[in-house]
Amino acid sequence: MSPIAPASRPYRAVCFDLDGTLLPMDLHEFLSGYYKALAAFAVAHGCNAVEVSKALDAGIGAVLKSEDGRTNHDVFWEAFCRNMGGEESSWEALFNQFYEEEFGRLGANVVPNPAAARAVATLQAKGYPLVLTTMPLFPHRAVEWRLQWAGVPPEAFQRLTVYSNSTSVKPKLAYYQENLDAMGLSGEDVLMVGNNTVEDLAFTQLGADAFLVTDWLLNPSDMDVDEVRHGTMEQFAQWVETLPPCANPATSIQP
Repeated sequence: MSPIAPASRPYRAVCFDLDGTLLPMDLHEFLSGYYKALAAFAVAHGCNAVEVSKALDAGIGAVLKSEDGRTNHDVFWEAFCRNMGGEESSWEALFNQFYEEEFGRLGANVVPNPAAARAVATLQAKGYPLVLTTMPLFPHRAVEWRLQWAGVPPEAFQRLTVYSNSTSVKPKLAYYQENLDAMGLSGEDVLMVGNNTVEDLAFTQLGADAFLVTDWLLNPSDMDVDEVRHGTMEQFAQWVETLPPCANPATSIQP
C-alpha cells in the first residue's frame, strides 16, 4: 500500500463511527446476537418474543424512513407501541433494564484493538474535540457499553449520537448536518473516521475530510477505496501522530 496522504487541511473536530471502526466486530453477527438476547429477555418477562421482534423491526423501520423532525426515540416508540400495544413508559423501562443488565454481555467475546484507544488518546492530547457519529438507533447506555467493549472511554467524546438526540440516520445528509449544527462547524472543519463507504463517507458530501478504516471495511457501493485516504486502525493511529495540535478547536459542542 502506498503511504497515507497527510492531512489536507486543519481540523476543528474529529468524528468517529463506532461499529467496525473503533469497535472491531462483524455488525451482522452482533445484531443477530442482540435480537436473540432481547427475545430471551422478553420471554423471561412474560412477553411473546416473536411479537417483540416484529415490533422492534417496525420501530427501527420507522426511524430509517422518518423525515418529520421528531427524535428517533419518539419515532421508534410510537411505531413499537402501535404494533405491540401497551404504554411507552412501561416498554421503555423494560428495555432500559435489558440494556443495563443483559446488553453488556454481548461484548464478552469482543477483543478490542488497542490502536483505537491509542488514536483517541493521541487526538485528545493534541486538543481535538471528538464526536461519536454512530448510527443513532440505540439509547445512551447501549452506546456506552459498545465503547467500553472497544476499550475507549465514553467521556473522551463531547457528543454521542443516540436515538434521543438525533432526528435522522446515516447516510442521510440531514444526520450529518444535524451534527455539524451541534458542533457549530462547517463540513470543511471536520475529519470523519469510519469503515463504511456509504454510511460514513456520505459526510464528505458536506465538505468533511475522511479516513476510511479498512480492518472491518464495508463497501456496499464497490467504491475504489484508493479514492480516499484509508488504512487499518493501526495505520490510522500512526497517522494521527503526525497531525499538528488542534489550533482552533470547536468550543461549544452540544451533547
